[in-house]
Amino acid sequence: MRAVAWLGAGLFVGSLWYFGYFYFVLLDRVIDGAGSVAAVLVNVLLFSAFALHHSIFARSGLKTWVRRHAPPQLERSLYVWISSLALLAVCLLWRPLPGVWWEWQGLAGTISYGVQLAGIALTVISAARIDMRELAGVRQAAVIEPHGSAGDTPLQVGGPYRWVRHPIYFAWVLMVFAAPRMTSGRLLFAVISTTYLVVAIPYEERGLRAEFGEPYAAYQRQVRWRIVPGIW
Repeated sequence: MRAVAWLGAGLFVGSLWYFGYFYFVLLDRVIDGAGSVAAVLVNVLLFSAFALHHSIFARSGLKTWVRRHAPPQLERSLYVWISSLALLAVCLLWRPLPGVWWEWQGLAGTISYGVQLAGIALTVISAARIDMRELAGVRQAAVIEPHGSAGDTPLQVGGPYRWVRHPIYFAWVLMVFAAPRMTSGRLLFAVISTTYLVVAIPYEERGLRAEFGEPYAAYQRQVRWRIVPGIW
């Protein structure tokens, strides 16, 4: 089980590295010609399939089914395996689009790069508070007891979680919308991925309230903003 979990963690890291190449290099390219409705539809369906996995796997009913048919310690690792492969599929099958919406240079370009770097840094800081080994499914696989607390995660309310309830999502918005060169591919990716976050967060928070109870309800009252401080 540990070997499966570590291989999944390696795939997880590899998919994130390839996503960086996809976003910063591949999505920087544009094609000539008029916009392709078919390409847009394919890209939307690709990301929707990736997002559907995240939403379905987060439901407690499916988690119970997985624990019934696989070692409980591998529940998170299985999620990581599927999620990483789905992310790679989005990056590899994404259709290029024509057009550039804006291209900032000079001071404006430097500031936008700085905002993107801030988003990356905030992602790392926020994820570190959760425990990277737990995110990758490695810590859970180390639990010996078949019904141990492999999935028990303490409620995080410190650090960036004092500003917004989902700082990793806030970091995502900073990264995808602050691109100094906004190609059509980047803009489409930013819009559909952020739309998914807006739709998914209420369901995710419903699950968190069920898991943590009153402490999470108190946290929601204390930290009002879900993603963007002062806006939502």
